[in-house]
Parts: sequence; structure tokens; C-alpha cells
Amino acid sequence: MKTTPKAKLSASLRGTDLLSIDDLSTEQILHLFALARDMKARPVKYRASLSGQIMALIFEKPSLRTRTTFAVGMAQLGGDAIYLSPAEISLGKRESVHDVAKNLERMVNGVMIRTFGHDICETFARHASIPVINGLTDHEHPCQALADFFTIAEKRKKLRGLKVSYIGDGNNVTHSLLLAGAKLGVHMAVAAPPGYQPDPAVVTRAEAIARRTGGTVELTTDPVRAAKDADAVYTDTWASMGQEAEAEKRRKVFRDYQVNSTLFAHAKRDALFMHCLPAHRNEEVTDDVIDSRNSVVFDEAENRLHVQKAVMHELLRRR
Repeated sequence: MKTTPKAKLSASLRGTDLLSIDDLSTEQILHLFALARDMKARPVKYRASLSGQIMALIFEKPSLRTRTTFAVGMAQLGGDAIYLSPAEISLGKRESVHDVAKNLERMVNGVMIRTFGHDICETFARHASIPVINGLTDHEHPCQALADFFTIAEKRKKLRGLKVSYIGDGNNVTHSLLLAGAKLGVHMAVAAPPGYQPDPAVVTRAEAIARRTGGTVELTTDPVRAAKDADAVYTDTWASMGQEAEAEKRRKVFRDYQVNSTLFAHAKRDALFMHCLPAHRNEEVTDDVIDSRNSVVFDEAENRLHVQKAVMHELLRRR
């Protein structure tokens, strides 16, 4: 029997890791989106697709959406999830990353890690013979970016040629958005203060990808320039987990990067407002924007479930 393009894409993902958006090709991302759409529309079809499979969820950082969506997603696919807290794991402290990986590969079928250093995630994946998914590190948040662009595709019915503006700290979410946007032919504009712009290596990589896909990458310190004629305006908290000591300093630095109705008015009239949550209301975004009819923040949150189900389905299923 002739192998279909869909089957080839599915086979190319089976047993792999998802540590960075750059682990995925454009075709694989679009394949995951198509699967997520079907899973969202026909959940019963997939209710036993991961029957008997177990995912370990390692959390070094607290979570609402990541923990819930991975645990619920595994249950909806017929599998199970085990939550492992910092007290039980404490990667590299209570036990080496190598030893935790070698233990879990014999007990579960896949691992999701939400931690601080990206190197921890990479080290774990290098030593584990089972799929490892990055649920968030200080460098990237790939599952979030996939859910974000899936949401935009739902609302706009296309991605290529759209302009997505990110206003604020050039953080882990920014890195994943830049890479995903570049792979999908999106025009990415990032406005961040000097000293808070995204990692130059990520920007260089995104620019190289964009040259092949027809997308673009623009960095600026001017939020108005970034927001102008945008199809979507995205922001995130000014101080991420682990940066609490810098919170007051960052409020002053980012004061002019607040997404309020005045800034949002520079985007297209039907522009989407996006935020990965949790939001610090009336800091990085005002109530009138996040609660407006343009806001899709809770659609993004829900879509974490559907996109991650697609990821787990393809990486973990036996055939």
C-alpha cells in the first residue's frame, strides 16, 4: 500500500522529542494543526488512541494551564498522567537529571518537563529513550506558540502573510513565537526595550527561516511601530517566574509597552489580542483590551489542550 503524505508526517513525529519549535518543520506544524482541529471537532474518535500509555509530568515551576491541559489531554486520549512535583524530583539536586531520565524511561511512555534551564530539558531528552516534551523553560515555550498560531488560524483561516506583533519582554514565549511565525510565513514584529530584546541567536535563526517561507522578522524599541496594522497583538507578563526580584524595576522599564486601547488602536480594527496568561491586569495589558471582543486569550488557553493532544498522539502512539 502506498504511504500517504499524512502518514509520512505522522511517522516522522513518532518517538521524537519536542524541545523547541525548531524541532518541527513547517509541514509537521501544519499536520499537528490539522490533527488538533479534528480532535477538537471529533474528540470521541480519539478517546482510546493512547490507551495504556502513561505520561510523567515534571513540574519545577507552578502551572494552571500546562498541568491541566496535559493531564486532561492524556485522559481524553485514553491514557494517564502522573504529576511529579519539585519535592518529588528536584532535577539535578535530589537526583541527577541523567538518573531521573533513566528511571522514568523504564516506567512511563513519555515525559513533559516544565523547568527553568533549557539545558535541563535537553539533557533529560538526551538520556531518555522516550519522547520528551518541553512544557516551558526559560528559553522556549513551544506548546504555547503552537496553540497561539493554531488560534490565529482558527480565527483568520490563514497564517501566511499575516502580521503578528509582540509587545514587551523578549522572553521564552517571544522566542517560540518568532520561530513558529517564521516557519509559517508570518510577518513578526517585536517591540521590546533595549536590554530586554530576544536572544540574538534566536532572531538570527528566525530570520533565516523567514527568508525561505516569505515571512519577515522586525525588531524595534517602538511599540507603536510594531502594533501598526497588525493582525494580532500579543503581550506577556513583564516579570516571569524567577524574576520576581526585578518586578519593580521592570514595571518602570516597560511602562510605555503596556497594551492599552491607545496602542491597540494602531493595529487593524479586527486585530486579535493575545496573551499566554497569567495576566497581570492593568500592568502589561489593560482591562478594556483583555476583556474586549478582540481578545482571544481564553481561546488560546483552551487550544493548549487540543494542540498538546495532537502532539502527544503523534509522539507517543505505538503505530
